[in-house]
Amino acid sequence: MRPGTRIVRYAAVCAAALLLCTGLTTTASADGATAARNPLADRLDAYWTRARMAAALPADTVKGSKPGAPAAGASPAVDGPRPGEYIPPSRSFDGIPQAGTFFWTDAGGTGRTCSGSVVHSPGHDLVLSAGHCLKGYAGTSPARHLAFVPQYHDARKPFGIFPVRTDGVYVPQQYYDLGEHAGAGYDFAFAATEPNQDGTRLEDAVGGVRLLTGTGYYHAPVRMIGYPAGVEQPLECWSWTTRWDSDDPADPGTFPRIACDAFVGGTSGGPMLVPWPGGWAVIGVIGGYHTGGNTPQISYSAYFGAATADLYAAAVTGAPPAGPRLTAGS
Repeated sequence: MRPGTRIVRYAAVCAAALLLCTGLTTTASADGATAARNPLADRLDAYWTRARMAAALPADTVKGSKPGAPAAGASPAVDGPRPGEYIPPSRSFDGIPQAGTFFWTDAGGTGRTCSGSVVHSPGHDLVLSAGHCLKGYAGTSPARHLAFVPQYHDARKPFGIFPVRTDGVYVPQQYYDLGEHAGAGYDFAFAATEPNQDGTRLEDAVGGVRLLTGTGYYHAPVRMIGYPAGVEQPLECWSWTTRWDSDDPADPGTFPRIACDAFVGGTSGGPMLVPWPGGWAVIGVIGGYHTGGNTPQISYSAYFGAATADLYAAAVTGAPPAGPRLTAGS
């Protein structure tokens, strides 16, 4: 098949999938009871002004930091597009209710941001992101201003702001123990949220996507969404995932790989979505190998398998979250 024909057919599949899912990704209704306002959400809404949100820096400073493709015959451990590889374009849009961005302040008081997506959970309160985005969080939400804004765009918070609960960040223990490079295969995280200013739970406000684990490396079509830091709108791109066996001993493992243009700092944690009955399912998030990829054109995810399912179970049951182990003399 000629390359041009393949691209045309692929674009047609993407368009059909988009039409299939349009209108199916519905927001959930509240249970009908009048909820009390959440004063913590009110305070975070006041703190995260338009100026502070626009000034927030990406937590993933490496993602997309090396433009262009590697030269032919480049040494191992250099990721990026292969010579002649087709890179699907991305576009800015207003987003979807189930994807959004985290805002928080780091230990020095600097605003930070990373992407995430709302996943179905019994508590209607869970956000999926990358481990390297959230592993450094410590302390309570009022102290670090950690919150999730679904469908953030043009400095708007259309569904309000959802504080992350104290002790509500779940990152695999293996990621803390091994670090972001040796532990690249565990680069995923969940955050349990509190209701927004009106007392509405997250999934009741925006709906959620289905978490899929153990589904392999090859998926098409895949809709990837991410929030580049400092811009007014998220990006989306239609592409497909393949298998990437690491050639870098510092970042060992096997990862889903996806080609999509312009995914830079801030997009880490953004979902890789596949059409699913009633809406979308998530099969990966930007992260993993080289914390999501060194170039804007190629992104990766940690593989979603048993470890992801176990972490999800811990988050939905409210188990004590993992954390850095104390060492002698600590």
